[in-house]
Amino acid sequence: MYDDIRLAERTDTMTDVKIAARNVNVHYGDNHAIKDVSVDIGDRAVTSFIGPSGCGKSTFLRCINRMNDTIDICRVTGDIELNGQDINDKSVDPVQLRAKVGMVFQKPNPFPKSIYDNIAYGPRIHGLARNKAELDEIVEKSLRRGAIWDEVKDRLNAPGTGLSGGQQQRLCIARAIATEPEVLLMDEPCSALDPIATAKVEELIDELRQNFSVVIVTHSMQQAARVSQRTAFFHLGHMVEFGETGQIFTNPQDERTESYITGRIG
Repeated sequence: MYDDIRLAERTDTMTDVKIAARNVNVHYGDNHAIKDVSVDIGDRAVTSFIGPSGCGKSTFLRCINRMNDTIDICRVTGDIELNGQDINDKSVDPVQLRAKVGMVFQKPNPFPKSIYDNIAYGPRIHGLARNKAELDEIVEKSLRRGAIWDEVKDRLNAPGTGLSGGQQQRLCIARAIATEPEVLLMDEPCSALDPIATAKVEELIDELRQNFSVVIVTHSMQQAARVSQRTAFFHLGHMVEFGETGQIFTNPQDERTESYITGRIG
């Protein structure tokens, strides 16, 4: 039943909690999209959100960096803490929050700028470099961490939009980590990529967890099993089950989880 799912390296215990969510509800007008979700997301680990289309996993992901603030009819209630601080407190600047909680989207979206300026944009607006030499260092470090430096180092002034799809996505990952975030959110980052590019991004995700808390929404159970240490299953706005990835895929506690994993719902 589960033979085609190769599980990521397991972690025996929950790592330090980076994000703590309690009783989170999301409404889009009259539509109750997220229903009483509570979860602890560990530091320096990959957490996957899986579930059928429209189940609420991407909506909940966008709560973590307040992307839902940009939607007029959206209302979020409950508590989400990053390092013990309420991210929805009035004293929290969403722009500064998004520097700490980076995001990579489903479709690669490099800025219509040079490869260099794609990476330098965030550090510039957040004042992370005092001079050109420091900015150069940040750009190189970010591109190296994004596993794309060797492919672009000789054409940093070329447009980022001229790269292949897989390269563009790694550029976007490098751009997201250039502001030294603590958390990296990824909303189906491989769904627009071919298998070879997907494998490169998955390798990169495994490396990034050494320094970041990574949360990934994926429609691919195989991908969740390959890259994540903990997995949450969403269904109809509820977080049905959350636990160590191996346990979720091989010994789910809720029959809805088992039905999804075995293909009976989805």
